[in-house]
Amino acid sequence: MKSVIRWSNLLEMLGFFLLAMSGTILLPWALALAEGDEGFWPLTITVLTGLVAGAALAWFFRVRERDFQRREGMLLVVLTWLAACSLGALPFYFSADFSSFTDAFFESISGFTTTGATILTDIESVPRSLLLWRSLTHWLGGMGIILLGIAILPLIGTGGMELYRAEFSGAVSEKLTPRIAETAIALWRVYALLSFTAFIFLLTAGMGPFDALCHTFATLGTGGFSTRNASLESFANPLIEGVVVVFMFLAGINFTVHYRLIVERNAKRFFGDRELRVYALITLLATLAVTVLLVRNQGHDVGDALLLGAFQVVSIMTTTGFSSTDFEQWAPFGQLLLLALMFCGGCTGSTAGGLKVARLDLLFKVVAREFRRLVETRGVFAIFWEGRAVPEGTIQSLLNLVYLAFLINFAACLLLTMFGVPVLTAIAAVAACMFNIGPGLGDVGPAENYAHFHAAVKWILAFCMLAGRLEYYVLIVICTRHFWRK
Repeated sequence: MKSVIRWSNLLEMLGFFLLAMSGTILLPWALALAEGDEGFWPLTITVLTGLVAGAALAWFFRVRERDFQRREGMLLVVLTWLAACSLGALPFYFSADFSSFTDAFFESISGFTTTGATILTDIESVPRSLLLWRSLTHWLGGMGIILLGIAILPLIGTGGMELYRAEFSGAVSEKLTPRIAETAIALWRVYALLSFTAFIFLLTAGMGPFDALCHTFATLGTGGFSTRNASLESFANPLIEGVVVVFMFLAGINFTVHYRLIVERNAKRFFGDRELRVYALITLLATLAVTVLLVRNQGHDVGDALLLGAFQVVSIMTTTGFSSTDFEQWAPFGQLLLLALMFCGGCTGSTAGGLKVARLDLLFKVVAREFRRLVETRGVFAIFWEGRAVPEGTIQSLLNLVYLAFLINFAACLLLTMFGVPVLTAIAAVAACMFNIGPGLGDVGPAENYAHFHAAVKWILAFCMLAGRLEYYVLIVICTRHFWRK
């Protein structure tokens, strides 16, 4: 039977992506060359591997027709993420700081999916060039590897609509321009502008250029990799923490909304966005609750408690994962509140993970409608979102996605406990990886790391990271027999 997948198309495009990804490694490679650090040869080998593999695939599988069916677009998304994470793992694997490919791949996929979970026990001993690459994976993965690829696909004669749909299968995305490639470029311009602004502010706040660049990548990508063992706490600088809070919050906002404000200068559309208002309200209420907790239970003064509370709330809700304190020392209420914010996440169309604010708001409306139906049994009630009726098919997809997310969460927790992981640690680790946060509770708290886990546990958590980053549907559907049927 003829295959339903045109592999030549996919492998050729995978080759072009590998070539582009190899080009991004030149930035940390240049730093290694300039400083003569130990990351030079691992990065050199990786660049050469990516260039050779990419050129070979692009040459041997070149085709004339490069249009994609939807299932091919979904498969290419998964293959591209796996290829990027595998290539990104090579600098770590060839260095002396990682003992196995499992650890190197875990670090790489954690970076690209903007999770921020690490197996490093002494971050500050790692060569600076590798730390720069480690943070750069956040920035590349934050806006989406595929979204970057969509911008260059027309240069080789390929449309990007199917890739766009596959990358954002679980979100309601708004096209900004008539052409999908122009949309991708517009979003990347906004992303780059916010990144440059954050870099300047961090420099002004007292960070050195290297630390400022790495933390800019981690902040705007909502990843959380730091150049220090104690994360932001090691800088002991309230001004730096304040700058990071602001830009973490901005990174958690839908970038199409940023576009409306920055490019179109439409402040009404920006501040009138419902998801943004709900996102800001949840952040404010959670910050106030944590502030009261820190003042009453931990003995902090109001100013310190407000900054500390805002930092950890925004860091967890935007799934960035920076830490300015060990929140496992907080009262149980504070820890449970942060755990709830892990599931919430930022806005759709942002670099943040989680279930997303819009989905939770819409889910609340669905539950409220069911209460109404119990009372008014003959009524017909539509659910409205920003003045428009939401189709029932969209509501069903939302319920399916939430069900799928919690099913994967529960299954992964069971698998972790089979390897002897304590229940609290298993729940927190799976949530932290699946919703792309990084630090959790128990043995994966802000003062710990993931190095002590069994290799199989790390692969399970790596699967959770990718499933969460791809919004569950895309990764799961290619594992079904229906996907491969003609």
